[in-house]
Amino acid sequence: MAITRSQLLKELEPGLNALFGLEYDRYDNESAEIFETETSDRAFEEEVMLSGFGQAPVKGEGAAVSYDDANEAYTARYTHETIALAFAITEEAVEDNLYDRLSSRYTRALARSMSNTKQVKAASVLNNAFNAAFTFGDGVELCSTAHPTVAGGNFANELATPADLNETSLEQSLIDIAAFIDERGLKIALQGKKLIIPPSLQFVAERLMASTLRPGTADNDINATRNMGMLPDGYVVNHFLTDTDAFFIKTDAPNGFKHFVRSAIKTSMDGDFETGNAKYKARERYSFGVSDPRCVFGSPGA
Repeated sequence: MAITRSQLLKELEPGLNALFGLEYDRYDNESAEIFETETSDRAFEEEVMLSGFGQAPVKGEGAAVSYDDANEAYTARYTHETIALAFAITEEAVEDNLYDRLSSRYTRALARSMSNTKQVKAASVLNNAFNAAFTFGDGVELCSTAHPTVAGGNFANELATPADLNETSLEQSLIDIAAFIDERGLKIALQGKKLIIPPSLQFVAERLMASTLRPGTADNDINATRNMGMLPDGYVVNHFLTDTDAFFIKTDAPNGFKHFVRSAIKTSMDGDFETGNAKYKARERYSFGVSDPRCVFGSPGA
């Protein structure tokens, strides 16, 4: 008895799904080194950032205690995007028994495309970090020397003078992170956790962070960054960063880099009545962004 089209699709789909999953997982999820993943059940997510309280005053004997309000500083919004792609195998290819070879090749290519797109979307947060056209909740770009605060001042998460990655710029970045203030101007004692770099800076990073003595000198001075345990999570290379001399430091600020999953990746297969084609689709829905810019410090390079 000849196999019907619906039987063919039913037999073919499980194998393609397994092949898709293996190929999709074969590529490193580099965004996981930067973003914290959360689930979402809405079209978008919003995180309201509160200002916290100011300096606590002295309470005089017999006097009433003072009250303060934690005002809304700004709202960070994450709008989920639907990412989808499909391919079709013609009725003639199925008829000529080419579906097995073509479908496996196309499925691998589809998985690679979906994985690559996700990493590009994630990296775009940092690739646009110095672009004034891409603003975040507080109204300025992600890395700026003039992030406004509720108290009326500013804080900077970018070097005052852009510099390439070297011993001086790395140490100054860590000093500046330690000086971060909250929305009410209070010190918050953040620390750098991880250096994020493009492939072009991996050898510079290795010398800066792994050398026992100061890199690039004939002195017997210690490598202070290494000896003091700064950047405890080391460095990570992100192959989707587009600026070859920009570098970033991820801090231990909570509510920083966020990746919301609205719908995990799904695949499906169906036949088209009019064309006779067998169609295979992959789809997922997610968003990447930042709630608190204190989660990162960066330099665009000299």
